Amino acid sequence: MKDKIKNKMAELLPENILKQESRIPKAPANLVLIITVVNRHKADFYMDFMQSFEVNMQTALAAHGTEKSETGKFSGSAYTEKAVLIGVAREDRKKEILEALQDKFDSVRGGGGVAFSTPLTSVIGVAVYGFLSNQMR
Repeated sequence: MKDKIKNKMAELLPENILKQESRIPKAPANLVLIITVVNRHKADFYMDFMQSFEVNMQTALAAHGTEKSETGKFSGSAYTEKAVLIGVAREDRKKEILEALQDKFDSVRGGGGVAFSTPLTSVIGVAVYGFLSNQMR
């Protein structure tokens, strides 16, 4: 009787482990930080625009930039108000987001800016990753 129970347990144990592992979500995509520097009066516009690409977490920081003088050189005395926008996106959408931002920089009046990305190498917590990668279930 004990042998039958042990054999049955040995048969069921791998299935239970597989069922438990299947409940743990796998990371389908890496995450990146999209950093964008724009004129401060356009910050809300660009934050809304990036939200359309499922950028779930964004923050805006106030900054100052320098303008080029009429001679083409940077002058430290002429400051412009800037905003640094930092958002988290899935790596598989990075190219699409950066290309769309470049199109907006070229087409929106007074909407020029700079955008780049850097990889986000680790995130603690399955729920946090699910939120940031737009994989909540």
